[in-house]
Amino acid sequence: MESGTTNKYKYIETIKYAHFLPENLNIEGIINPEIRYRNIYEVVVYNTILNLNGNFDSPNFDEFKIKEENILWEDAFVSLGMSDLRGVQENVSLKWGQNNLSFNPGNIINDVISNGMSTKVPINISDKKVNFSLNLNINGSSNLNFVPLGKVSIVKIKSKWKTPSFDGAFLPDNRNVGDNGFVAKWEVLQLNRAFPQSFIGSIKGIDESSFGVNLKVPIDEYQKSMRSAKYAVIFISLTFLIFFFVQILNNVQIHPIQYLIVGLALCVFYTLLISISEHLKFDIAYLISSISIISMITLYAKSIFKNKILTLVLCFILAFIYIFIYIIIQMEDYSLLIGSIGLFTILGAVMYLSRKIDWYSVKTNESTLKEE
Repeated sequence: MESGTTNKYKYIETIKYAHFLPENLNIEGIINPEIRYRNIYEVVVYNTILNLNGNFDSPNFDEFKIKEENILWEDAFVSLGMSDLRGVQENVSLKWGQNNLSFNPGNIINDVISNGMSTKVPINISDKKVNFSLNLNINGSSNLNFVPLGKVSIVKIKSKWKTPSFDGAFLPDNRNVGDNGFVAKWEVLQLNRAFPQSFIGSIKGIDESSFGVNLKVPIDEYQKSMRSAKYAVIFISLTFLIFFFVQILNNVQIHPIQYLIVGLALCVFYTLLISISEHLKFDIAYLISSISIISMITLYAKSIFKNKILTLVLCFILAFIYIFIYIIIQMEDYSLLIGSIGLFTILGAVMYLSRKIDWYSVKTNESTLKEE
């Protein structure tokens, strides 16, 4: 009621948008991946051609209690949401019934889709259903996700990528991953999601229902360098342990400064590994770095031990440790298992070698072996 007047109403015309989602939505495509490099970093990019097809029921405004004379049929449009339009490689046309329509960039409204493309479509209220189809040629990186907008949404994706990671709100109903790649199929019903089939204005919960596939790089060069750094404590501890047993069991005097120098040499291994792997492959960088550090520590130990046999034993043990860590770094599924078994074996060997040591009688300049 208008202020300051008596029993008079003021009518204001407004336009609101009703959204109707497709009854059936079928998406099928093949992902063609490619690995790109930048120094030690790897990123997966891909091209895919997606075929989208399905149908819409004739819009029903009865549930909204809107009179037919208030419906602007000539302003009806279809929107296609995409997170990044820069990946579109070809013009996109929509086959709407018997009509071929071209999409325009941007959305007419942003109630539901914040970024994408749209086109106006003709509506014939006498048609109970209208079929649609379109093809998308797009480039992307790392992952491809979908939103189940259909009352029944079926998505089928193929690729030669061997290490997919399926994530999001829904996992595939059927999937087959092998040496030749993967095939995955999702089927999502309206009842599985958190938003209705038709609504007016904006609505929440659409983005939370997305699902898809991540083209996971199993172990890239950067991850290998990071994983090797995580084993730094094992490298340094085992090397110090070797020097300590030589000192105790063979009565060799090793000064704390000499331990410090060896520790610094072990730390240099990681700087060498990361810096060289920025220019060469990780395997070559690891080989160069490990040989350099093993040679340096072996030559330094020779001057400390003054014993060729002990020096050679140290060299072989260091080589074994570096080879063992390299094997663990290369693995993905069994690295924890192999690493645990290896550490268990090493700890058992340490216990066996130290079983005769009388730790209470160990002094700075000599050690006493406990009689069996």
